[in-house]
Amino acid sequence: MTTPARIPFPVVDEVSRHCLQEEEPETVHIEVHLPGHLDPVRMRKAFKEALHRHPRILMREAAGGWYRRRYEWELTENPDVEVVTFPTPGRNALRDARTRALAEAPPLSLSPPVRLEVVEEAHNATVLFLTINHTALDGPACLRILATAAEIYGGKDNSPTPAPVRPPDPPQSTDTPSNWTRPARVAPGSPEISPGNGLLVTELPLPHRPKGSPYTVNDQLMVTTALTIAHWNREHGQSPRPLRITMPVDDRPRDMTMPIGNGTRLVEVPFSPTELTRKPEDMPDLLRRTAQRTRALKSLTRPQLGHGAGLLTAPVTPVTWRAALTRGLRRAAAPWTSTTLLSNIGRIPYPLDFGEEAGRAHAVWFSAPARMPRGLTVTTASTAGRLHLALRWSRTLLGHGDGHHLRDLFEHYLHTTEAAP
Repeated sequence: MTTPARIPFPVVDEVSRHCLQEEEPETVHIEVHLPGHLDPVRMRKAFKEALHRHPRILMREAAGGWYRRRYEWELTENPDVEVVTFPTPGRNALRDARTRALAEAPPLSLSPPVRLEVVEEAHNATVLFLTINHTALDGPACLRILATAAEIYGGKDNSPTPAPVRPPDPPQSTDTPSNWTRPARVAPGSPEISPGNGLLVTELPLPHRPKGSPYTVNDQLMVTTALTIAHWNREHGQSPRPLRITMPVDDRPRDMTMPIGNGTRLVEVPFSPTELTRKPEDMPDLLRRTAQRTRALKSLTRPQLGHGAGLLTAPVTPVTWRAALTRGLRRAAAPWTSTTLLSNIGRIPYPLDFGEEAGRAHAVWFSAPARMPRGLTVTTASTAGRLHLALRWSRTLLGHGDGHHLRDLFEHYLHTTEAAP
């Protein structure tokens, strides 16, 4: 019997592993809506084949003593568990699948740390729920796996569409607010008694952007998120403070060569209080300056979590000692953590076409973990010319009614970004 190959945890995986909490699991949820029906046997076979075509996903955490210097992934030849399940159809099947995606992370001890639930809806429609343990993988990587499974299942070409060509990045704006000030926190709303995450998904029109605009839809979403939180905080009596919004940047190819794992790097986009209280006619200027900031940040060469995380995860002491230090530093740094996270997946690059019976995806939602101290994440994607928005929050900060109000504010401010330059 051959010994499984092992890979040391990358920096992102190790930091996440140090800070796991049972109350708020680190899951990424992907929800794909199809107009037709999937055959269970064919779907299980197609997804298993997709896993083998991307063997880096077939991994589990290797066992080890407290004195080990690294966590390691152990690569397996086959899945340890049946990844694809078909829950019993019913009135609450969709709601229950969403709840499981937020509350139950696939275990790291079993390969692969991914779960796919196929929920059958009325009128022969189907919803795929892909739940990912974020310590091991991110959403774009697992969407690549699902696109491969769609191609195997339906026999249709699911190659990614080419990314839009952007003009060269302009120089960084000189009026970027400082990142050294403690940022605003999302004001508490009506917290719920039970811990965990809440979720609201909705479909909105894609914002109009005049031809030749110096900003992108991502910049419109960034400004919308900042204005939404600033408005929410004013309503709840918070004094104006600078906002910082974490933005994942993903430079990986979307084809079969895409590295599987946690492949995004995080940058922080700052906003000063005065920028978020200006008149509507100032919107084009705010969008332009936001575009300068986001492009400058994307162009910087930087480790995924910054230089400090690399030092923190250097294998010079037992991993359990580093875990205690990491958790302590995370608690101490909580007041300086960014206000929220906006993860804009953008236009879904794959058709996600499962063939004639199941059809092509017409809606795709993602949601990222929403643990405190941020307590709120905003995730967007676009499919079939529509914007799919997911708001996810910590129940210790917000309640379901708060989620609906934030959704309404987001929709309002998204419309205001359509102002002509």
